[in-house]
Amino acid sequence: MGFGLESRDRSDDRMSLTLLTLPSVPVEEAAPFYEGFLAAVPDGRVGIHLQAQAVELEDLCAGLSESGAMFRYAEGKWTIKEVIGHLLDTERVFAYRLLRISRGDETLLPGFDETSYAPEGQFNRRSIDELVSEFTLQRASTLALVSGIPSAAWPRVGTANGFRTSARALVYIILGHTAHHFSALRERYRLPATRRM
Repeated sequence: MGFGLESRDRSDDRMSLTLLTLPSVPVEEAAPFYEGFLAAVPDGRVGIHLQAQAVELEDLCAGLSESGAMFRYAEGKWTIKEVIGHLLDTERVFAYRLLRISRGDETLLPGFDETSYAPEGQFNRRSIDELVSEFTLQRASTLALVSGIPSAAWPRVGTANGFRTSARALVYIILGHTAHHFSALRERYRLPATRRM
């Protein structure tokens, strides 16, 4: 299976992105703890799944009140707002890693401490609508980055957080990480089930 877009016709970028497919990623192209994330999109249709997740978050949070968005399922766990803030922070970090690695940059990229990022983001002070809108914008940025990566760049490998990681693995990690937290929002935070791709 090839890399990149099956169609580069920019007259309909949205349609082109739905055609973006990547082959499955060998487990040695990412840290062992990402193995489940790599398996989250078995059909390889990463373009359509990247687009669908933005809509899925909107559906999950539709009608959610500000007080409802402050729910945490147990003491010491994140609120719904903090989960979305964590998704924003993490997608930015992973997209930055994707940019660097896809460009052939061999700089060792540092890890980050998600537990210290969440409180520093002060996500609970922001409205749920603002956070969902920001996720939509961030995902649009990620999609723009992904759609512009040349086919030859997808198998490139760099080092992030001390582990060898490929450009293509990072797209799967973004998708798998988001899907993991969407499952938690449905199961632990009791947000409504949504139609998934």
